[in-house]
Amino acid sequence: MGDMTNSDFYSKNQRNESSHGGEFGCTMEELRSLMELRGTEAVVKIKETYGDTEAICRRLKTSPVEGLPGTAPDLEKRKQIFGQNFIPPKKPKTFLQLVWEALQDVTLIILEIAAIISLGLSFYHPPGEGNEGCATAQGGAEDEGEAEAGWIEGAAILLSVICVVLVTAFNDWSKEKQFRGLQSRIEQEQKFTVVRAGQVVQIPVAEIVVGDIAQVKYGDLLPADGLFIQGNDLKIDESSLTGESDQVRKSVDKDPMLLSGTHVMEGSGRMLVTAVGVNSQTGIIFTLLGAGGEEEEKKDKKGKMQDGNVDASQSKAKQQDGAAAMEMQPLKSAEGGDADDRKKASMHKKEKSVLQGKLTKLAVQIGKAGLVMSAITVIILVLYFTVDTFVVNKKPWLPECTPVYVQYFVKFFIIGVTVLVVAVPEGLPLAVTISLAYSVKKMMKDNNLVRHLDACETMGNATAICSDKTGTLTTNRMTVVQAYVGDVHYKEIPDPSSINTKTMELLVNAIAINSAYTTKILPPEKEGALPRQVGNKTECGLLGFVLDLKQDYEPVRSQMPEEKLYKVYTFNSVRKSMSTVIKLPDESFRMYSKGASEIVLKKCCKILNGAGEPRVFRPRDRDEMVKKVIEPMACDGLRTICVAYRDFPSSPEPDWDNENDILNELTCICVVGIEDPVRPEVPEAIRKCQRAGITVRMVTGDNINTARAIAIKCGIIHPGEDFLCLEGKEFNRRIRNEKGEIEQERIDKIWPKLRVLARSSPTDKHTLVKGIIDSTHTEQRQVVAVTGDGTNDGPALKKADVGFAMGIAGTDVAKEASDIILTDDNFSSIVKAVMWGRNVYDSISKFLQFQLTVNVVAVIVAFTGACITQDSPLKAVQMLWVNLIMDTFASLALATEPPTETLLLRKPYGRNKPLISRTMMKNILGHAVYQLALIFTLLFVGEKMFQIDSGRNAPLHSPPSEHYTIIFNTFVMMQLFNEINARKIHGERNVFDGIFRNPIFCTIVLGTFAIQIVIVQFGGKPFSCSPLQLDQWMWCIFIGLGELVWGQVIATIPTSRLKFLKEAGRLTQKEEIPEEELNEDVEEIDHAERELRRGQILWFRGLNRIQTQIEVVNTFKSGASFQGALRRQSSVTSQSQDVANLSSPSRVSLSNALSSPTSLPPAAAGQG
Repeated sequence: MGDMTNSDFYSKNQRNESSHGGEFGCTMEELRSLMELRGTEAVVKIKETYGDTEAICRRLKTSPVEGLPGTAPDLEKRKQIFGQNFIPPKKPKTFLQLVWEALQDVTLIILEIAAIISLGLSFYHPPGEGNEGCATAQGGAEDEGEAEAGWIEGAAILLSVICVVLVTAFNDWSKEKQFRGLQSRIEQEQKFTVVRAGQVVQIPVAEIVVGDIAQVKYGDLLPADGLFIQGNDLKIDESSLTGESDQVRKSVDKDPMLLSGTHVMEGSGRMLVTAVGVNSQTGIIFTLLGAGGEEEEKKDKKGKMQDGNVDASQSKAKQQDGAAAMEMQPLKSAEGGDADDRKKASMHKKEKSVLQGKLTKLAVQIGKAGLVMSAITVIILVLYFTVDTFVVNKKPWLPECTPVYVQYFVKFFIIGVTVLVVAVPEGLPLAVTISLAYSVKKMMKDNNLVRHLDACETMGNATAICSDKTGTLTTNRMTVVQAYVGDVHYKEIPDPSSINTKTMELLVNAIAINSAYTTKILPPEKEGALPRQVGNKTECGLLGFVLDLKQDYEPVRSQMPEEKLYKVYTFNSVRKSMSTVIKLPDESFRMYSKGASEIVLKKCCKILNGAGEPRVFRPRDRDEMVKKVIEPMACDGLRTICVAYRDFPSSPEPDWDNENDILNELTCICVVGIEDPVRPEVPEAIRKCQRAGITVRMVTGDNINTARAIAIKCGIIHPGEDFLCLEGKEFNRRIRNEKGEIEQERIDKIWPKLRVLARSSPTDKHTLVKGIIDSTHTEQRQVVAVTGDGTNDGPALKKADVGFAMGIAGTDVAKEASDIILTDDNFSSIVKAVMWGRNVYDSISKFLQFQLTVNVVAVIVAFTGACITQDSPLKAVQMLWVNLIMDTFASLALATEPPTETLLLRKPYGRNKPLISRTMMKNILGHAVYQLALIFTLLFVGEKMFQIDSGRNAPLHSPPSEHYTIIFNTFVMMQLFNEINARKIHGERNVFDGIFRNPIFCTIVLGTFAIQIVIVQFGGKPFSCSPLQLDQWMWCIFIGLGELVWGQVIATIPTSRLKFLKEAGRLTQKEEIPEEELNEDVEEIDHAERELRRGQILWFRGLNRIQTQIEVVNTFKSGASFQGALRRQSSVTSQSQDVANLSSPSRVSLSNALSSPTSLPPAAAGQG
C-alpha cells in the first residue's frame, strides 16, 4: 500500500528535477548523495566539489545571514525542484478492508456457515418429505406456506451478521480517522525557527524548503537535513539514525552534517537546509519501510486489525524514538520489511495496560464458559432427538428422510452457536475502544493531547505524580525581584543611579551578550498586558532586569553580533552555567559567565565592591554571602543566579578546551533573585490529587530552599508533617551501596516520604521514577506519572507509566517521549486526565455489569429451554438482536458517561483490584435471578396467565407464537431498564443521577425501545415474532420496570455479608511480576546485546492489544493452553520468558506452551 504513494512521489520529483536542474547550482540528487556522507568524507567532498559551505549557499541562492528572500514564487519553485518537507503517510485501510477483517471473527464465521447450510436445506425438498414415516419430533401439522418460509431464518441470521460486521468496521474506521486527525494536529503544531529576509520567523515544519537558514538550539528535533554553517558547542544525539548513543559534536570544519530526525542535546547554531521530505535521511528510510510494507501485510495477518492502523500512523509520530533506535539500521539491507517489524516490536514502549490485561483475562474466561455451554446444548439436543425418534418411537432411519433429520441437526447447531454468540462478549473490545476514543476526544477540550490511547486509562490508576517545578507548578514567567550588587542587598529592583557606572556597564554587557540571541523581550500584544517573553525564560528575566534598570540590551547585541562571539560554553545539565568569550578591541579576551549561584560563586575569587572595583572574595566571605544573601532569597522561593566575568591576556592565548581552568578565578558582578510565581490554580489541583490518593512529588534542578518554599506554597508539603526534602547528591549517597551501585531496598527506605528532590540531574529523576515503579514495598505496585519539558526529561518520561510533556515550553524531544501532551502546560490539566482515566475504568465496569447480566440470563434460558423443550425460547435472530443491543448500543451508551468530580473522592484502584468487584457481582447475580425467575414463569405458565396458545413443542417450521414473542419482548424490556441500573457500580441508590447530561444514553435507550416495537409488531417470520396486544405490551413494560425496583432491593443488601461472592478479572501479583521484570530487561539492554537479540525480537509482532477476541479464538482452537496467549507481550524475548518460568515449578507448563509452535514460530523458541 504505502510504497505506491512514495514511488509516485519520487518519480514526480525526479522528472521535475531533470527539467529545472539548471536554475540552481546543484541538483537534488547531488545534495542527496552529499548528505549520505559522514564526518571527514563529507568535509573533503564539500571542499572538492563546492569549495566551502558559503559556496553552496551561493549556488542555492541564499545568504547565510539574511536567509531566503521568502517570496512566494521562489519558495514554490524550490518546492517543485527539491520537494516538500513532507513524508506521505501510508494509506489508511479502506472501509472494505476493515469489513473483511471484521468478518474474520470465528463466531461470526460459524454463524455464517450455519446460516448457509440452513438456507440450502430449506430450498431442498426431498421426495420423502410427505412420508409419514419420517419423524417430526413433535407432532402438529405444518402449513404449506410456512414450509415455504423456511429460508427466512437463515437469511435473517446472515442479515444480522452483516449488521454486526458493518458496525465493527465503521467503528474501526472512525477510530482510525480520529487518530489521523490527532496525528495531523500534532504535526501542524510543530514549528521551527528559520531566517527569512533577515527576520527570524517560526514556520510550520512542512513549509521548510531547501536553501532555508534554520536556527537550531538545545532540545530541537531536526526537521530536515542540512549543513552546519555557524554556531557553538553543538552536540547531537544521532542514535535514532545510527544506533550510537554517544553524542556527536558538530563543527564546520570537522563534521558539518546535520540529519533530520536527530536531537540537539546542547548548544545552538544555524544550518543550511539541503534535503527535505522523502529526500532527507529519515525520509529515505521511511520510503524503504513503505516499500517493505507490502510483504509486511501478508506476513502480518496474524497480528491482525486495529493496531496495524494505529501503528502505521503512529510510526510517523514516533519516527525518532530513543528506545526504538535500532529499527533504523537495516538501511543497507534490501528488505525494509524487517525494519518495520522491529519498529512494531519496539513501538509499544509500555507493557499491556492494566485494563487490557484484566479484560483479556476475563474475555478468555467467559469464552471458555460459553464454549462449554454451547457444546453441551448441542449434544443434549441431538441426543434427545435421536433417542426420542429412534429408540422410544422405534422409527427406522429411512434414506428419504435424511434431509429432514439433517435439517433438525442444523437447527440444533444454530441454537448452539447462538448460545455461544451471546456468551462471548464481543462488545468488550468495542466498549474499550469507544470509551477511550470518546475520552481522548473530550480530553482535547481539557488541554490533554493524548498520543497513546491506553495512557488515558492508565492515568486513572496513577498513585504518584513526579512533577517538574518550572513551568508546570509555576507560571514560567521569570522576573528579577531582588539583587545583590556592589555589597548591597536590594529587596526590590535598585534605583539605576545607586549603581556604579562601571558595574552597570559590565552587568548590562554580561547579561546581553552571554545569553542566546534568540531570547528577547517584545512589547505586549495588547494595551496594559505584560511584555512578551520569547526564548529561554530565565534569560528573559535577566534581560527584563536590564530594562528595569533603564538600560537597553539591543545596542550591545548589535555592536557584538552573534557571528563575532569568540567561543560559547552553552548551558547544560552538568555545567549548570553558561559562558561566552569575546575579543576586546585591544586583542585581549573577556569571558562573561552566569549560572546557579552556589556553583558560580565557588569559582569566584573576587567580587565588585560599591565603587565598581574588584576586591578579594575568600571562601569564608562566600559562606557568609550564602547565609546572608542566597539562603534568604531561596527561602522566599526565589531562584538565585550569579553573573560574573573574567579577563584573559591576548597572548599566550588560553587553552579554551580546558574548561576547568577557564571557568575559574571569576569576578562576581552581582547575584539576582528571580521569582517564578506559582500558578494560581495549582494549590487547589494538588489538594484534589491528595484527596484522590495520589502523592505529588516535586523534582527540580533548583536550590533546595527555593524548592521547599515553592512546595509549601503549592501545598505539596505541609509544615509539621513527616516528609523528606533531599538534594540530588544526598539522594544518590543514600541509595547507593559502597560500590556505588543503586540498591532497590535503599530506594524503598526513601521514596515513601520523599516529597521534594532538588538540584537533581536527569539521571536522578529517572532513578527515582524507576525506583518507585519497581518497588514492592507497598502491596499495590505504584503507577507513576511524570511531567517534563526539557530534553533531559526524556528518559524519565519514557520510563514512567504515563509521561506528560509540556505543549508550550516543552522541547520536541520531551514531546516525542511522552504519552500525553499538556497543551496549556498546566498542572490542573493533569487532574482532569486523572478524572477521565478513572471514568474510562468505570465506564468499562458499568458496561461489564450490564453485559454479564444479559449473558448469564440469555445463556441459561437458551440452555435450559433447549434441554426441556427441544427449542430455545429465544431464537437465533432474536439472540443476535439482543446481542446487538447489549454489545454495540450499550457500549456506546455506557461508555460515553461524562466524568464527575466525585470520581476524585476515592483512592486509585491499583493493579490488583479485580475488574468486577463484589458489589458488581452482587448486582449481576441479583438481576439475573430476577430475570430468570420471570422468564421461566412466563415460559412454563405464561400461556395460562395470558390465555394464549402454548409456544412450547412447536414443530420445525411452525408460525411464531404470541407466547414466545412475549418472552422475547419481556426479556428485552428488562435489559433496557437494567441498562439504567448499570449506570452506577458502587451501589449508589439514585441511578438517574445526571442521566440528562448524557444525551447519547437517552437517545440509545429510546431508540432501542422504538426498534423493539417495530420488530415485535412487524418483524413477523424473520424475527419469529407475532404482533402483541396493548395489554400484553403493558405487562412486558411493567415487568421491565420491576428491574428498577428490584435494583433498590439489591442495593439494600450489604455487600459485606456476601463473603461467598467471587470477584473476577483480577491480575494476580504472581503474573504481574515476571511481566515487569521482562520489560525491564527489554528496556535496559545495551547496544551489543540489542544486536544479538534483534533476530529474536523480529518474531514478536506488535500483536494487537485492543482486539481481545483473538485470545478467545485461540481458546477455541487449542482449548489446551491459552495462558500462553495471555502472556503475550509486545517485545518479550523468549530467553527471559523461560528463565522466569523455570524459576517456579508451577509455571513450567507455560514455558512449554510458549515454545510450542502454536504461539511462537519455532525458531524463536529455539533461540530462547
